[in-house]
Amino acid sequence: MRSIWQVAHRVLRAPVTRRAWAELAYVVAGFPLTCLGVAYVLTGAFLSAGLAITALGVPLLALLVPGARGLARVRLGMARTLLGENIASPAPFRPGPGFFTRIRGGLRDTTGWRAVGYLLAALPVSLLSLWVVIVTWAWGLVALTYPIQHMLGVNQMTIVDADGVTRTGFILGSLVLDTWPELLVVSAGGALLLLLAPWAVRAVVLLDRLLIRSLLGPDRSTQRIADLRRTRAHAVDDAAATLRRIERDLHDGVQARLVALGMNLTMVSETLGDDTSETTRALLAAARDNAKSAITELRDVVRGIHPPVLDSGIDAAIATLAARSPIPVDLRTDITTRPTAAIETIAYFCVAELLTNIAKHSGASRATVDVTQPGGRLHLRISDNGKGGATLSSAKLGSAKLGSASLDGGTGLRGLVDRVATVDGTLNLVSPPAGPTVVTIDLPLHT
Repeated sequence: MRSIWQVAHRVLRAPVTRRAWAELAYVVAGFPLTCLGVAYVLTGAFLSAGLAITALGVPLLALLVPGARGLARVRLGMARTLLGENIASPAPFRPGPGFFTRIRGGLRDTTGWRAVGYLLAALPVSLLSLWVVIVTWAWGLVALTYPIQHMLGVNQMTIVDADGVTRTGFILGSLVLDTWPELLVVSAGGALLLLLAPWAVRAVVLLDRLLIRSLLGPDRSTQRIADLRRTRAHAVDDAAATLRRIERDLHDGVQARLVALGMNLTMVSETLGDDTSETTRALLAAARDNAKSAITELRDVVRGIHPPVLDSGIDAAIATLAARSPIPVDLRTDITTRPTAAIETIAYFCVAELLTNIAKHSGASRATVDVTQPGGRLHLRISDNGKGGATLSSAKLGSAKLGSASLDGGTGLRGLVDRVATVDGTLNLVSPPAGPTVVTIDLPLHT
């Protein structure tokens, strides 16, 4: 008995719940957006087909896809706000710089084409949903209040019956309901429609939910890639934290002990008496020199693991590299958002390796380093006025434009290939004969 009352209570209060009104708002507001999406896709498709014999057909078709993404993103936002659909947004469209790159990216954008499919498939679902809203909510409200409308003389339906009598009331086919008992039956029917309205709308909205989940959310391969990227980001960040911890342990532990050892050996050497043999003095001097060499080598190792200067930020670290460079370096930095530690480390070692390359192999008299953050990315541009002729073989590792690298005259670019590829960065080299050589590196701010 209690469960029956619970069901009855749920049914009776369904029309006044927030969910019912949110789903109604989604259907009503979503219909014009659906019409806009269909018009956009069909117009773009017809224009592309009409211009297929010209050079504009394919680019127009490729540019159709990002626009479909935008409209689908609006619909996905509505579903999140009104329906509570917490679907992860697909990966953003990042085709890369250049007109032809954008065209190729648009034609190959699977997520964008799925958005196009959703915009077209949503039309019949939206039509069905709007029809259900009209039949249940609209007609239910009209029927519920019809006795009042009849009393006020508004919204009247008139018919002439078989006897030639003009009758005014609520007309269903050939049935005329114009007496007060009959009008109360109409009102009861309207109340029944309003009770059924939330459930009917919820059923048709479920079709749209399924479309959104299958076409606007990430597919299995995209989700798998996103999971792998998150796992890789955790691994990269964890590796950076581990290297920083090792650097601090070496600096505060082993290096401090070696310094103390060197000081003790110096003190022992200074306290030796005149009767100490030359062999003993030579052994102490050799031990002291070895301790100094070990400290120097350990400091080099520590800087190679994680340069302490990075604790002050990538701008300060690159400024230190520029100051230490054997050739003059013009440095310009414009960093407003600090990248994560892993990105800073990769950027630092890239600049360090490239400045070393310039000093050793380019024959340049001057170098330039520009560090900026366009579009929420970390962009590095390293150039010199050397002899040029450097080459970087073009291949792809992951999403990076990298491969087995070679630089005429010797290089460490293979290490840069591995470093940049770990975070989906890109590296491009332009080095015509007689120069100048320009290397651009694009990295995300976060792993």
